[in-house]
Amino acid sequence: MKKQGFFYRNGLSIVLFALMFACLFGQMITGWNVLNKEQEELGLPALPFWQYLRSGHFIQATFENWESEFLQMMLYVVFTVFLRQKGSAESKSLEKAEEVDREPQPHPQAPWPVKKGGAWLWWYKRSLSLALALLFILSFLAHFYGSLKDYNQEAIQKGQPTASAFAYIREQRFWFESFQNWQSEFLAVVSLVLLSIWLRQHGSPQSKPVDMPDGETA
Repeated sequence: MKKQGFFYRNGLSIVLFALMFACLFGQMITGWNVLNKEQEELGLPALPFWQYLRSGHFIQATFENWESEFLQMMLYVVFTVFLRQKGSAESKSLEKAEEVDREPQPHPQAPWPVKKGGAWLWWYKRSLSLALALLFILSFLAHFYGSLKDYNQEAIQKGQPTASAFAYIREQRFWFESFQNWQSEFLAVVSLVLLSIWLRQHGSPQSKPVDMPDGETA
């Protein structure tokens, strides 16, 4: 058997991380230029690059997007446990039991929580959705912190009073930032769920086999 190289075994995560960091760097540079243009228009000094990375402008923009991604994936993982979509490659079968639904059995190659059982197994059985939920909460808090920091910086520049965290959580601006991202994530997911009923991508595990009938649930 041919030995598989490191990139072959990990190519998907490597490429996705590379794209993420490339886009993040692009966001850093363009966001820095945008903020400094606003500073110039207000007659204020430009921010050094490293200072920009600590600004509310950058923190808010970054984490409001991460927050929506983790919310989308967490809910998607949970919803696909018990909800179905006829004909979709993203749904479990409408009739037969799935391999993912069977109760885990200890065996020599099983993850250690399966061997341990009890509370360890209970948490491990839900660890994917719990990890995504935790990442959502952390991103939500970071988004809130960055948005509040940016809001108060703008208030100071305009000579207006700043807001406390308790007051800002009720501010329409913060929830506008959240909802505009959340709705786009749910649109992307439902598009994949529905389009995979009729459309195919040969070789992708996100697609049904090319010759499978539209009405058959993968």
